[in-house]
Amino acid sequence: MKLITWNVNSLRVRLPHLLQLLAEEAPDVVCLQETKVQDGDFPGAALSEAGWPHQLIHGQKTYNGVAILSRHPLTAPVRGFTLGAPDPQTRLVRASVQGVRVVNAYVPMGESIRSDKFAYKLDWLRRLAAELRTEEGEVLLCGDMNVALSDADVFDPFEAEGAVLYSRAEREALGESLATGLTDAYRALYPGGHDFTHWDYRARAFQRNLGYRIDHTLLSEGLMARCAGVEVLKRVRAWEKPSDHAPVMVTLSAG
Repeated sequence: MKLITWNVNSLRVRLPHLLQLLAEEAPDVVCLQETKVQDGDFPGAALSEAGWPHQLIHGQKTYNGVAILSRHPLTAPVRGFTLGAPDPQTRLVRASVQGVRVVNAYVPMGESIRSDKFAYKLDWLRRLAAELRTEEGEVLLCGDMNVALSDADVFDPFEAEGAVLYSRAEREALGESLATGLTDAYRALYPGGHDFTHWDYRARAFQRNLGYRIDHTLLSEGLMARCAGVEVLKRVRAWEKPSDHAPVMVTLSAG
C-alpha cells in the first residue's frame, strides 16, 4: 500500500496539482488537509473520474477541511471526535482500508503560545490521543500535525524552541498520541534525516530551505514492521502556485 498525506492549502487552487501527483505516484490512499471547501463543493466527480471513487470528506467553507481518497472501499468512516463535545472545526476523519485504520488529522496551528488558539490546540491534541486509544488493530495516523518533534525537524532549533510549532507543550501533547503505540516512521527509518515538509511563503523560505517537518506519518507496531519507505515529495513544493506544504508518501509492504 502507498499512502500520501498532503496539506493542499485550498483544493480549489490545488486540484490540478493533486491530479498530477496522483497520476505520477499512483498511490492507493490519499489524505488531504486544509481543503477549504464545503462538502457540496468538493470535486468528487473529477476525482472519481480520475480513479478515486471512494471518498470520505469533512469540510467547511473557507477554512480547515479534511478528506480521505481511496482506490479501495473505505469502511467504518468517522468524521470528527466521538468523545466529548463536537468540534466546530472540520479537522479529523478516519476510516479502514485494506486492514489499516487510517486517521487523517489537521491539527490546529495555535497562532501564538499565549493565545486562546494555542490552548485549543493543546486540548485538540489531547482529544486526538483519547480517540486513538479507542481504536483497535493497525493504525496509521497522518496529516499536518503542526508540531515538529525534534531539533532535526526545524531549520533553526534555537530560534524555534519555545515558539508555536516547536514548544515543549506541543511536543508533549502530540507525544500522548505516540504513546498509544505509534512510531514516527520517517525518523525511525532516517535517524539523521533533515527533510522538511513545510516552508513559509515569505522570505523565500523554500529557496533557502528554512523549513519545518510538521507533516507526519505515525504507524502502529505492525505497520512499522511493514514500512518500506517514507518520502517527502519536495518537488511538488516547487511547482507553480504551490501549497506551502510538500506531500509525504509512506509505502507499506503486503501484510
